[in-house]
Amino acid sequence: MRILVSGASVAGPVLAHWLTRYGFSVTVVERAPAPRRTGGHAVDLFRPAMDISEKMGVLPYIEERATRTSTLTVYQEGSRRPVRADLSKIFGAASERHVEIMRDELSEIYYDATREDVEYVFDDSIAAISPDGEVRFENAPPRRFDLVVGADGLHSNVRRLVFGAESGFSTFTGAYLGVLTLPNMADLDGELLMHVGVGRTVGMYSAQHLGEARALFLFRSERELGYHHRDVPRQKDLLRGAFAGMHAEVDRWLDELDRTPAFYFDSITQLRMDTWSRGRVTLVGDAGYCPGPAVGGSTTLAVLGAYVLAGELARAGGDHERAFPSYERAMAEHVRGSHAAALSAAKTLIPTSRLGVRGLAQGVRLISALPAGPSRALLRLTTKSGRLYDSVRVEDYAPMPGAAPVRPST
Repeated sequence: MRILVSGASVAGPVLAHWLTRYGFSVTVVERAPAPRRTGGHAVDLFRPAMDISEKMGVLPYIEERATRTSTLTVYQEGSRRPVRADLSKIFGAASERHVEIMRDELSEIYYDATREDVEYVFDDSIAAISPDGEVRFENAPPRRFDLVVGADGLHSNVRRLVFGAESGFSTFTGAYLGVLTLPNMADLDGELLMHVGVGRTVGMYSAQHLGEARALFLFRSERELGYHHRDVPRQKDLLRGAFAGMHAEVDRWLDELDRTPAFYFDSITQLRMDTWSRGRVTLVGDAGYCPGPAVGGSTTLAVLGAYVLAGELARAGGDHERAFPSYERAMAEHVRGSHAAALSAAKTLIPTSRLGVRGLAQGVRLISALPAGPSRALLRLTTKSGRLYDSVRVEDYAPMPGAAPVRPST
């Protein structure tokens, strides 16, 4: 059975790994000309994704590349005195297992684990999908597949072709984010340095193996801003305007916008669909149910979704009419919880009032002062993400009868 997966970032390679292990023949098509190796921005893997990565045999490589950010330093806008906290307490409350890693490095690990058993086609994209499974590409000749999976992110090409315009499914949360690569001018090593004000938050972090730093900007906007997704100069101007005058240190970070080798800007948008499947096509990860970049645990959700989709297809013997509904039922509660947790996290991370800014700083101070046990209990009572990630259990799926064994990932 031949399955085409669009997208080679995170969900795509994870899905390809498990589909291949269960006996399917998999092709992954990716618009980028090669696997991305720029480092990207930091993402969190919580317990379910850690468990799945361990089953894949790649967890040691993920832990080796971890950012190891252990300290949080927060400055309230207008205040000179910082508040510091132990990040391990915060993440420990959100999940029993957790690691932070740069997104492109995670993608590279998953790609390396699958490239010997999976056909990867780079520098191409799907142009059309027929109901009978014939796929036309922008560059390669047409091919026929039994199933097609969109694992191509928030702005999914597969979703657009099969379900329609993104505007029909996206919900703007009232916030934006920007990420840029810049020199490690603060000489950070295992520290996340944050400046928090009303309606805007910015953090800078690094990792020993990077040799550079990343700055993550989050800000609120009452209305959706007008810009084209390829108009980078306009996006940089919007970011400058949102953070102008916040702090001299932040101004220095903004000065790097004209020199940065890597920049990302987007709205924090949730994807809400009644179904992620239509005919022979389904969606996984951000393409179908993005909870919101930077705030919703979307990477963990994508890894979990890919694993569940592959498992349900194996359980159904490749019958998508049974597997797709089972996949959606299995993921529905996790998706709803992730969406709710993202909205809650956005309110905390980007305070809407001075009281909220002070509350964030005081919360950090309290967590730092309390022993690990009480601080974990406090966070579990006040954060939805803690309950969400600790509640997920990864099911074991069996290969289809007669499936050829696949060598373990090394």
